[in-house]
Amino acid sequence: MSDGVVDGTDGPVGDGRVDDGAPDNGRVGIDELLEQVRSGLDRIEPRAAHEAYEAGDALLVDTRYAALRERDGLIPGALIVERNELEWRLDPLGSHRAAEADSHDLRVVVLCNEGYASSLAAESLRRLGLHRATDLIGGFQAWKAAGLPVLLPAARP
Repeated sequence: MSDGVVDGTDGPVGDGRVDDGAPDNGRVGIDELLEQVRSGLDRIEPRAAHEAYEAGDALLVDTRYAALRERDGLIPGALIVERNELEWRLDPLGSHRAAEADSHDLRVVVLCNEGYASSLAAESLRRLGLHRATDLIGGFQAWKAAGLPVLLPAARP
């Protein structure tokens, strides 16, 4: 038993996983999926995203839900599209697209609260042909921590 394998259908296998006797059928956990998705993205830091937006080279898309936007504020100029509408609003071929979604060459920088869900969202946009879609490392919280422009709830009209 020095190799870590236990006879039977349960117990540790050499890599520490439990062998329940069933094939994994390609199943993957969220941490592994996130790692796989991120390996295919050119993720962007907050300051670089701000510079790209200011230069007209990126569309910032805020997918945070309303309660977080109301609590923490907004990024001036970011397009607000809640996650459940993202593909419909950003598909350049879609009948419900936002006016800004006019090309598959559009550089879309998706942001969520902390930079996790946005990675998965950016990958979904890439499946629609938006080959420059990516996400903001650290999400809104990193943007705010970097001292970049934020319209705070009390400051909004």
